[in-house]
Amino acid sequence: MTIATFFALAAAFGYGLGDFIAGMLSRRLHYAVVAVVSGIAALLTTVVALGSLPSVLPTQSAFAWGAASGIGTAVGTLALFRGLGRGRMGIVAPVSGVTAAAIPVVVGVVIGDRPGLVAWVGVVLAVLAIWLVSAEEDAAESDPDGPRLATSVSDGFLAGVGFAILFIGLNFAGDGSGLWPVLASELAALIVFAAAFLVALPTIDRRRPATRDLGMSGLVGVFGAGSTIAYFLATTAGLLSIVTVLASLYPAVTVVLAIIVAHESVGRRQSLGLVLACVAIAMIVLA
Repeated sequence: MTIATFFALAAAFGYGLGDFIAGMLSRRLHYAVVAVVSGIAALLTTVVALGSLPSVLPTQSAFAWGAASGIGTAVGTLALFRGLGRGRMGIVAPVSGVTAAAIPVVVGVVIGDRPGLVAWVGVVLAVLAIWLVSAEEDAAESDPDGPRLATSVSDGFLAGVGFAILFIGLNFAGDGSGLWPVLASELAALIVFAAAFLVALPTIDRRRPATRDLGMSGLVGVFGAGSTIAYFLATTAGLLSIVTVLASLYPAVTVVLAIIVAHESVGRRQSLGLVLACVAIAMIVLA
């Protein structure tokens, strides 16, 4: 296993774990509260990580790409939550996951990525796995009176574009500025989260959230920052088209945790998706 593969899979695990915790918290707290608290924790975590490394001066380009990735993070997260709240989960989630993986693959090929045949097969299987593992069983019949198909697809696509910007931005930031691009990413994301919080403030319960829930929201941010750092390190050592697809396997982690911790049932499509994810990882690692 290459170092790029290791960091990409570490990012997928961290993102998946953070999403699972955030999903549980969002049943009790407004998602904007979770986003802001986690954003603050992510920024502080990145500051600590940056301070533990040798001092490096960032370039303007690296800082700008990092900030762009942070805006993508915030837009993707907010669009995903909005879509899951008003649309069909079985449509929003897989559209966002596949879009987040597919766009950077295309960009990677344009800028010169040339994975081998086995790796390409693994990439295709991984994208299919992301769709299957995110899909809700019998989603089309689960909410017949819900919003239109087009609304769910548009929310999912917007979320996927946001996450794709995150992946592409950190890749283009390069490796000559240390973790400054990640810091710029977390700062930009927090600003957007704060703006969304202010907009949603009239609809938020004014009672003080439980200390435990605030602490868990902060933990989401710690996992998010760690995952973003791991992904950034992966892009400095591997191909964008490979590391992005591996990092985008995070829904599989969330599903597995939901099965183990929340005792949720798993459908046939999700089971097949988990198997394909394992096969895809093996093919990419061995390529």
